[in-house]
Amino acid sequence: MIDLLAVHEKLEPINPASTALVLLDLQKVCIEQWVPEENRITLLKNVSNLLAWARKLQLSVIHVKVAFREGYPEISSSNKLFSELAASDLFLPSSPGCDFHEAVKPNCGEPTVEKHRVGAFTGTDLDMILRSRGIRTIIFGGITTTGALLSAVRQAFDLDYKLIVPGDCCVDPDNELHEIVLNRIVAVHATVTTANRLTADSIT
Repeated sequence: MIDLLAVHEKLEPINPASTALVLLDLQKVCIEQWVPEENRITLLKNVSNLLAWARKLQLSVIHVKVAFREGYPEISSSNKLFSELAASDLFLPSSPGCDFHEAVKPNCGEPTVEKHRVGAFTGTDLDMILRSRGIRTIIFGGITTTGALLSAVRQAFDLDYKLIVPGDCCVDPDNELHEIVLNRIVAVHATVTTANRLTADSIT
């Protein structure tokens, strides 16, 4: 396993007023489908601690979820991944599995962004919400590393946000790919760290 601390030994200070924590796809069905059972407790504990820290310091907190209308009108038959979802009701708002996990659910006043594709910025108002709040730095966490996390990082990078990714606050069904993507790809676009280091060392 690659040591994330060896990748970025120094964290630059962040300003809570211009920093947002954006959590990706931490829904019950996503956790059940794509988080290995042995990783679930650790992931939820790490994200829960990060979330408590962000709320204490009054960072903007935004929750992103996958959701569709009845009948899935947002899904094209040419979309290989999402056309398979249209055969189920897993990502309809009426489905219990579409809800956020209890351990990391939004507090009152924390925006929820519904997306219809892998990327959190694709067809959503996430960028508008961030810019209206004066956000310049985004901390990303969620699932999966090779899917929503990687897509969000690359989209946000192209939008000129400064990015931080606590590697222990995201997970992938393939642990080896998780490590490779974090340290070979995400690290080119973002500061890769851990939740403990971020919460201990990064505030101005």
